Amino acid sequence: MADDLVDILESQGIASPFPIQALTIPDALAGRDVCGKAKTGSGKTLAFGLPMVESLRDAKPRRPVALVLVPTRELCAQVTEAVQPLAQARGHEVVAIYGGVSMKEQIDGLRRGAEVVIATPGRLIDLFERKAVALDGVEIAVIDEADEMADLGFLPQVRWIMRAVDGDHQTMLFSATLGGSVGALIESYMEDPVFHEVESDSVTVETSEHRFLQVHHMDKAKVAARIAASAERTLVFVRTKRGCDLVARELRDLGVAARPIHGNLPQGKRERMLAAFAEGHSNVLVATNVAARGLDIEGVDIVLHYDPPEDSKTYVHRSGRTARAGEEGLVVTFVEWDQIEMVHKVQIEAGLSEPIVKMFSNDQRVDHLRSWIPPSELVRPEVKRTTVRAARGRRRR
Repeated sequence: MADDLVDILESQGIASPFPIQALTIPDALAGRDVCGKAKTGSGKTLAFGLPMVESLRDAKPRRPVALVLVPTRELCAQVTEAVQPLAQARGHEVVAIYGGVSMKEQIDGLRRGAEVVIATPGRLIDLFERKAVALDGVEIAVIDEADEMADLGFLPQVRWIMRAVDGDHQTMLFSATLGGSVGALIESYMEDPVFHEVESDSVTVETSEHRFLQVHHMDKAKVAARIAASAERTLVFVRTKRGCDLVARELRDLGVAARPIHGNLPQGKRERMLAAFAEGHSNVLVATNVAARGLDIEGVDIVLHYDPPEDSKTYVHRSGRTARAGEEGLVVTFVEWDQIEMVHKVQIEAGLSEPIVKMFSNDQRVDHLRSWIPPSELVRPEVKRTTVRAARGRRRR
């Protein structure tokens, strides 16, 4: 990479590339279509952001030369934050386009001739139909978190946009999985792509410790408050929007600085909640799955599944908000008595061998969950045979 971009990275404490970056950047710089497969938190944003900025030329008004499609508003803001200083160093402008906020600032940025557009599909199509943006000048198109696009039902919109990018261009796609509908997207819109994958012997975040606690429904908020007291930043996941508001309120009643974030909140309020959490004004963020993708907040010490996920994919996406880019983290899952079998299935799919241990809010072990290691005799025999060796290997690393 050019020295000016390397200097910016070093000022951010980034001195060497992560594996997905080392694999994909050379081919991206060479102009190849690139598919990158890697787990969440592996550095995919810079894997496409750096070569994209390196290749930018000046744009005409309303005709960006680089387009990044992302599934959520939060991810749009995070990618913009990562790419913007690199682009500005070259005199280029980045505009973030997403719903829930006024169009005026976004349209003004396009009129000024922003080189890079980072967008959610729905708002981008809206602006396209208003003739506020044209896509025939796009030379680099990126589809980020393609599997999440598919899960959220956005692939028809992605296909609509990719058909509008009709000139000669380079396409990069990054995803946690490359099969199924994502594979069909690759076949339709990429030309002789090179595939790169960062392999992992586990679908979970390997630098995290995982704990499963059987808790009583009436005691959950107190256990959560005690766990949060042992960390600077705790991200709490719940199943519903109503539950999100309720849990945040219960934690505040227990003296915890907790704030909710979910899809019913106005975008401005969502951004203020995220900023307060990222800047340390509140040490707990209670979120629905809207935050399971896209959040890249440094220093999340604990991810707490207040409501356990129903499948391993959701478990991985949520858990990936801690232990970002090789850092260590703690993942705690609450399990009520009627959820034990469901959580057992998630554990087996995720390759986890941790036992489900009953705890109450007055249990001293709650304060030291990261260092406390459940006795091996508590591991269920059918799980121990297949996964305990891998789990001990993660601990050693």
